[in-house]
Amino acid sequence: MDKLKEKFHQKATVLAAEIKDIIKNNGDFKLGEITVAQVYQGMKGMTGMVTETSKLDPEEGIRFRGYSIPELRKQLPKAPGGTEPLPEGIFYLMLVGELPSQDDVSFITNEWMKRSNVPKHVFDVLEKLPIDTHPMTQFITGIMALQTESVFAKAYSQGISKKEYWDYAYEDAMNMIARLPRVAAYIYRRKYKNGVHIEPDHKLDWAANFAHMLGFDIFDMKRLMRLYLTIHVDHEGGNVSAHSTHLVGSALSDPYLSFAAGMCGLAGPLHGLANQEVLHWIMELKETLGGGLPSKEQIADYIKKTLAEGKVVPGYGHAVLRKTDPRFSAQQDFYRTYIGHDDICEIVQMIYEVAPPILESTGKIKNPWPNVDAHSGALLVHYGMHEYDFYTVLFGVSRALGVMASLIWDRATGSPIERPGSVTTEWIKKKIAAAKTA
Repeated sequence: MDKLKEKFHQKATVLAAEIKDIIKNNGDFKLGEITVAQVYQGMKGMTGMVTETSKLDPEEGIRFRGYSIPELRKQLPKAPGGTEPLPEGIFYLMLVGELPSQDDVSFITNEWMKRSNVPKHVFDVLEKLPIDTHPMTQFITGIMALQTESVFAKAYSQGISKKEYWDYAYEDAMNMIARLPRVAAYIYRRKYKNGVHIEPDHKLDWAANFAHMLGFDIFDMKRLMRLYLTIHVDHEGGNVSAHSTHLVGSALSDPYLSFAAGMCGLAGPLHGLANQEVLHWIMELKETLGGGLPSKEQIADYIKKTLAEGKVVPGYGHAVLRKTDPRFSAQQDFYRTYIGHDDICEIVQMIYEVAPPILESTGKIKNPWPNVDAHSGALLVHYGMHEYDFYTVLFGVSRALGVMASLIWDRATGSPIERPGSVTTEWIKKKIAAAKTA
């Protein structure tokens, strides 16, 4: 270890221990209306931004403009012969706050089809990356390559009124959403299918065409893609991908730059990689227990072993939710309705039955219930998508709908640059000391 690194390590070790002690002994100390623990621990529970598109209630789950996921599965328009909502519909709902008609959804499908042409230089840029580059790195690179097409950036450089910002943000958002499935599918086919690409089918809706370009033309995979891309669109504004998009957009960075920032956040292990970790854990469980379908008792023992090793059960728990994630329930219903039996999905069901009581019994876990990631990977594997590393790209394509709807609203309402204040640990220590003296 070099001298500078060693010096930093010494300082950091002391401060980390000091912060831990401050949180333990003075976590409830209020700095105005905010506690010391909130300042140090990711601003959890602090209300500091407005997001019009969705709201996450700890007990009720996510609601999009007031509608729950079960309500939207019933009320949003569907493709001809389809049974799951079209993502175009939830985008319309988030953008204008009203349930769309079939004509409204058809308009968006046609708009995205017309706007979906991806410039050749985007594919050229992707081809320059090593084939083993992570799919999310390729996806973010593709988004940045698309930034050359930003009408917001061009208009801003020429001088436009603030009242016009939303117009150009809308155009960028619509163009980008239209193109993302093509970029994502290109990455998938390049990395996993020997570069054999599939041209879009403009007779299909946005999600079905995405499944087609990926190489999954069976009807049930298109049906799953519609559900998947609908339930992952938004989760209010405080999650990393949504907040990052909003934060970078607040500097009037164009929608491409803003969304790329959000995707850098989504790529983090604590955000968008969770469903991969769930599958890895389930596969290890299955292999450890001899393959095949284990019993509930065996699964319970494996969960206890995981906890005893100081690890978490992936797919369980949530920063806000205190009940089973409605997105998990929607996928559970999809499995029961359209699949019926699959070993991996059955293991997901058994974990759901045995894990919560075990997790609750530890006394350390506020939410012992599954989140969306506990199920999504198992459904994708059932239909033949075994490339775990790509799952976050699917998540990203979906998340574009929510964060872009919010970004358009940010520009329409004149949302200012985000610039919260910050303090030092020394400042906090003095505040606590002064209060104790007083």
